Amino acid sequence: MNTPSLDDLIELGAVQDAQGLQGQIKVRPHSSDPVALLSSKELWLSLIPRRSAGVAASHEQASLTLYKVKQAKMHSGTVVIALDGITDRDQAEALKGARILVAREVFPKAESDSYYWVDLIGCKAINLQGESLGEVIDVNDNGAHGIIALGDPETKTVKQLVPFVKEVVRKVDLPSKLITLDWQADW
Repeated sequence: MNTPSLDDLIELGAVQDAQGLQGQIKVRPHSSDPVALLSSKELWLSLIPRRSAGVAASHEQASLTLYKVKQAKMHSGTVVIALDGITDRDQAEALKGARILVAREVFPKAESDSYYWVDLIGCKAINLQGESLGEVIDVNDNGAHGIIALGDPETKTVKQLVPFVKEVVRKVDLPSKLITLDWQADW
């Protein structure tokens, strides 16, 4: 299998630590419902930090390593994963800080009216009056519901934080990368 570009992979979490003595890793998921992480049969690990300006893609690709998943389960807010070829605590500790990435095409299909947060990033947001509110540059969870950060994708400057709830989100058109919100630009 060819090593994919980081543009073809979705980051789902990061290795927090080793778990136990048999080589399991403890992963801090980026989602409160890490269904894609728990159901993946293989994962890419990268020890390279998040992409920054001027970093050549060839250096990023060289650091990606594919692992088969033997087992993945939730444990106290983290995901504990057993990887094929990682058999002891020392090997698992060597992966601490690695980013966990999965090919987008292996994600389970989202249910209707459900969205993967990564799919919302980059969508333009407009209100019911057709006014531009910015672009979704980040999505977070405050515990009660999702929050989309609208702003400038170039500078990553957040202009507004908008609750991602049915009372506010009127339409999500992923093919057009457009979200219609019952929200005002000056709120």
